[in-house]
Amino acid sequence: MMTMRAPLLLAGLVGLLSLPACGRTITNVRLTDEWPASADAGDYEEVTRAWTRETHLRGVYQEALEVMAVFKSPEWYAAHAARTAIHRGLVGTAREQHLAQARAEAAGPYELELLVTTWDRRENDLDRGKKSVWRVVMLDEGGAEIEPLEILRDKRPAVVVRAEFPELGEFATPYIVRFARTTPLLGPGVRQLRMRMSSERGGVELVWTSR
Repeated sequence: MMTMRAPLLLAGLVGLLSLPACGRTITNVRLTDEWPASADAGDYEEVTRAWTRETHLRGVYQEALEVMAVFKSPEWYAAHAARTAIHRGLVGTAREQHLAQARAEAAGPYELELLVTTWDRRENDLDRGKKSVWRVVMLDEGGAEIEPLEILRDKRPAVVVRAEFPELGEFATPYIVRFARTTPLLGPGVRQLRMRMSSERGGVELVWTSR
């Protein structure tokens, strides 16, 4: 069985622990659904770090789960589109059309990129829908669960995914998770975004807080 890292010897610990990421500075973000006023929302790497959350689920002797989530906010779409325009050498009308397309994508279903690593590779099965070991939901302001529209494995080559999401680990599997806009997750008055991932092993929660 392939392991993610050396087993953690936690003597006497019963059950599982959900622990936040260590060494990562958590940046509060603007939980707005508005497109950035500037065509360039900022440095892509900085924006992606700001919208990335990480946590771990640990068992008695080993880590059971590591998950990183990037919420693709309008700010992220704008920064990503600006970077792609530079890579493609787009200027003038072509650049504006590219940014307009990104803005249209940002107005579609809410989307997250999940980078998931499990101790048991058989448990890395989010794309199996209801048959998956794991259950992934967003939580609204009142704590009600919001089911995803779909969870798809990101089948692009790892080197391509890693260029977009540098946090992709050697043993991680990337997924694209989409949620309908039936319940607003961004907008005026939204104080927090919360994503919960759980199984019979336990559960973890990722939180984006409004600044």
